[in-house]
Amino acid sequence: MKTLRALFISSRTWSILIGFVLLFVAAYGLPVLFPVAQVAFVVFVILLLLDGLALFRSANTPFFARREVPDRLSNGDENPLTIYVENRYPFRADADVIDEIPFQFQRRDVLFKVRLKPRETQAIRYELRPTRRGEYSFGAVNVFVLTPLGLLKRRFQFEKERMVAVYPSFLQMRQYELLAATNRLNEVGIKRIRRIGHSMEFEQVRPYSTGDDVRTVNWKATARRTDAGGATLMTNAYQDERSQPVYCLIDKGRVMRSPFEGLTLLDYAINASLVLSNIALIKQDRAGILTFSDRVGQLLPADRRTGHMLKILELLYRQKTRFLESDYEALYTAVRTNIRQRSLLLLFTNFETVSAMHRQLPYLRRLAKDHLLLVIFFENTELRSLLDQPATDTEQIYLKTIGEKFAFEKKQIVKELQQYGIQTILTAPRNLTADTVNKYLELKARGMI
Repeated sequence: MKTLRALFISSRTWSILIGFVLLFVAAYGLPVLFPVAQVAFVVFVILLLLDGLALFRSANTPFFARREVPDRLSNGDENPLTIYVENRYPFRADADVIDEIPFQFQRRDVLFKVRLKPRETQAIRYELRPTRRGEYSFGAVNVFVLTPLGLLKRRFQFEKERMVAVYPSFLQMRQYELLAATNRLNEVGIKRIRRIGHSMEFEQVRPYSTGDDVRTVNWKATARRTDAGGATLMTNAYQDERSQPVYCLIDKGRVMRSPFEGLTLLDYAINASLVLSNIALIKQDRAGILTFSDRVGQLLPADRRTGHMLKILELLYRQKTRFLESDYEALYTAVRTNIRQRSLLLLFTNFETVSAMHRQLPYLRRLAKDHLLLVIFFENTELRSLLDQPATDTEQIYLKTIGEKFAFEKKQIVKELQQYGIQTILTAPRNLTADTVNKYLELKARGMI
């Protein structure tokens, strides 16, 4: 029974059998074809037996496959996977490799065709992009092997049942960290920002550069440099303020359930929070997380000790969207109770209308009174694509008119928040991480935190 379960008939065999049926039918009209059909059928049956014998004669495993998958997958990123296949048959083998990927991907096209010489090994590489955090279950790697005759298939199964966790986008975090270490953040849209002010902590005397504050010119050091034969202005350099608390406040309410390119707005906010927290730690600041919806979720106090980044990653991995209205009064109470030092608060949320923002404005103003508040919400990119298209009939004119109203309300929200001294970012989901990091570096350069 085990052999029968592993035995499959190839499409070539079915085509040949159909040909024999047509040949025998034709033999009724042309009897001379009947002996030819009989001989051909006997030869076919012998080849079929030889093909089966070649596939099943070995007691050991004559074909081997192994899937190499990371222990964790990065949400929203293309994660590389590799399947290694090895032909241990003494003849050339063709194989169809089917990987049973988790059902969350909703893909049925993970099929690879390979041809291997005897004792040859090949690596099959492909990528998967998860769009939800959580546990993903990989099934078996199914390999259907054919001999050069290609009449029968033998199925082999490897790597049965493996669970892999999908975490927030740690690949994106590593990318930003690497670019920051090599001073190439501009490649992902991070601007170089000249410091406007400075702290009072002296660092060094260095040559003056265009854009430096002229008030920091060190005239005594310049005079000494001139006496030594040079003519270069020297300026005092000051260290950035360090160990400033930076909190990411993540709204998990129903407004963050909206999808964009497979990911929800919550997942975009989580990925951006992970990257920003890592950048803050690199800048010697302290990073913390607070989540909320209809009630306050989890709070991770701002810190920068060893292992703190792992705590942030684990906390963000467990977050889920709730389908209820977010309670900003509970958020304000939690911030006032647990965050006593003046901090930079990055609030990831979404407002579609001015009236929705007005309901929460009193609590936002109270937060901005004690802390530096940065409200981050999202553009409706589908609406933007609609507005960019020319209208050709009355219905499209009506739709564009309504769309312009909603787009104007987004801009009005930004303007009203800024009137109360609240920093804002209105961004497309795909640009969220770069825009957030840019704003953080700008606020730090301006000495506002």
